[in-house]
Amino acid sequence: MDTANQLVSTGRFGIAKEPLGFMRALEWLFAIFAFATCGGYSGQLQVSVDCVNKTDSNLSIGIEFAYPFRLHQVYFDAPLCEGKRRERLFLIGDYSSSAEFFVTIAVFAFLYSLLATVVYIFFQNKYRENNRGPLIDFIVTVVFSFMWLVSSSAWAKGLSDVKVATDPNEVLLLMSACKVQANKCLSVRGPVWSSLNTSVVFGFLNFILWAGNIWFVFKETGWHSSGQRYPSSSTEKQASGFNQQPYNQGGYDQENFGQSGGYNPQGEYGQQSNYSQVGSYSQAGYAPSGPTSFANQM
Repeated sequence: MDTANQLVSTGRFGIAKEPLGFMRALEWLFAIFAFATCGGYSGQLQVSVDCVNKTDSNLSIGIEFAYPFRLHQVYFDAPLCEGKRRERLFLIGDYSSSAEFFVTIAVFAFLYSLLATVVYIFFQNKYRENNRGPLIDFIVTVVFSFMWLVSSSAWAKGLSDVKVATDPNEVLLLMSACKVQANKCLSVRGPVWSSLNTSVVFGFLNFILWAGNIWFVFKETGWHSSGQRYPSSSTEKQASGFNQQPYNQGGYDQENFGQSGGYNPQGEYGQQSNYSQVGSYSQAGYAPSGPTSFANQM
């Protein structure tokens, strides 16, 4: 317990508390329910044929079928109501493709979600290195979301066809003895569909889980955070440009005025202008009348 608490405190198992790790745990759990309820199914229906000659009747004809629902390979013997003669009949349809496709997607989804959970817990640094791990995780999550939708829809249609093909009333139509009005053919018991109905529900639940997890994996890629960074940085650049422009203009004006001597509000010229005027007066032979310049004081 101390070791487990230490690992949790150091953050190794902290991913299990985050939405990404929690969603992965639900994915592999729901995937187990999906392929277990479909791949482990076996059903049975029962019909009866009551012939005019009671000795030829068979009031308990059981027909068993199971995953992967290759019904055309399921056969049973039915009385012809002509002495002890029997006929061998087969159910109609092969629905193994949609059923096997659904179970295959469920198994691979379980394996990947379990592997991803292990990587999140024990190899976080490798997962986030160079952004390769989140990118691959994002692509695989999108693919599995699409495959769950396709496989669940195909299996829902396949299950509907299986129900029709194994309907006891439809099976009675295959029997030659039931085409004679003197014989009585009845449906005794139909298959139980609760397990297969649950598999379809879990299939679409898995699609919702994987589709919802796309957002959490997308945030791990860094594209989400980079998309939020770039607008803010451009805004900062624009703001800094506006702030620097008045300063530069002010510096430019100050420098120009400083070099040219400037003009102060009292209407007086700067010292540099006075120096230049004294020099020009001296060269021309004129001298200022009062001690208003530095040259006269000298």
